[in-house]
Amino acid sequence: MTIELRRDEPTGLTSTEQPSFCVQTRVAHDADEQARNLHGWNQTYDQLTAGRFVGGLTELCLDHMQVFVETTSHTLRQTCEVQQDAFWFGIPTCRDGSGRIDAQAIGGDALAFRPGGIEFELLTSPGYEIFGVVVKGEVLRRYAAEVERVGLAEHLPNTEVVPVGSARKERLCASLRRLLDDGAASGAPLSSFARNNLQASVLASLFDVGALPADGHSETPTQSRRQSIVAEAREYVVANRDRAINVPELCERLHVSRRTLQYCFQDVLGMAPATYLRAIRLNGARRELCSASRESRSVQDVAAAWGFWHLSQFATDYRKLFGVRPSETLKAASHDHQEAGRYSFAH
Repeated sequence: MTIELRRDEPTGLTSTEQPSFCVQTRVAHDADEQARNLHGWNQTYDQLTAGRFVGGLTELCLDHMQVFVETTSHTLRQTCEVQQDAFWFGIPTCRDGSGRIDAQAIGGDALAFRPGGIEFELLTSPGYEIFGVVVKGEVLRRYAAEVERVGLAEHLPNTEVVPVGSARKERLCASLRRLLDDGAASGAPLSSFARNNLQASVLASLFDVGALPADGHSETPTQSRRQSIVAEAREYVVANRDRAINVPELCERLHVSRRTLQYCFQDVLGMAPATYLRAIRLNGARRELCSASRESRSVQDVAAAWGFWHLSQFATDYRKLFGVRPSETLKAASHDHQEAGRYSFAH
């Protein structure tokens, strides 16, 4: 499954606000400036406590999703509204639940939720930090139906505050922070595949944390069926080796939910689907590198043949799995081939 809309569908950003697909960080010294810095929102911030305001925003705008973390120095009353047919999830990091949405406290074990097109009010305390995820409605509904195997319309939260548990909330915040930190460290625009994977990863996290309903018809496949699902996944990945296959596409292809797919892989192989699928492609690349010297192929050629388009990430993953660099495998293979040639010539 590719999490994308048709070409004629809006992204929720105006023509002058098209996503840059890289993490952007802004600092504001005025509450109104802070409010304007967040793309795609209609909002007003009122500063309620005295002193010089400082606000920070780190934001990643993807094709159909916005992920950000916002910090504010003073007590604020915010009137906010996200674009139509979108959903906002707000995850404060404050343990004491010092923020309020429409006069309801957001506890240390809870997150906030609001659909687009509806104005809401936030009251935040000094030194406030909150993560936000905005996702287009059609993309969320499609992902829920095709990957999580749930009908979203009847299961969306009907309240502004959604309890998820402190531990789960902390894990969600940690994963969002890591996503933004990694993007900021890279500084480069994300590829289409990377953006699609990130969107799928964030949506999976929202379901895992309990912000959205889990698979209502969870199946427990038989042992033979679990083995069959894993085998079919491997065959599909190898057959499409020139591009990286992600978990949503496998779910759609195999007609199983993401949770069922995870259960099968964990039971049969003791690892997550994404980990195994990457290992399969890396092993395929290693085999080709071992014979590449006879075909005058480069590391880049082999990496691309197995769907690795980010060469430095391929080298990092390869070395982590095999303990050597791809170039070292190619060099060793070339040396062995030369030695074999000399031996054949001598005899």
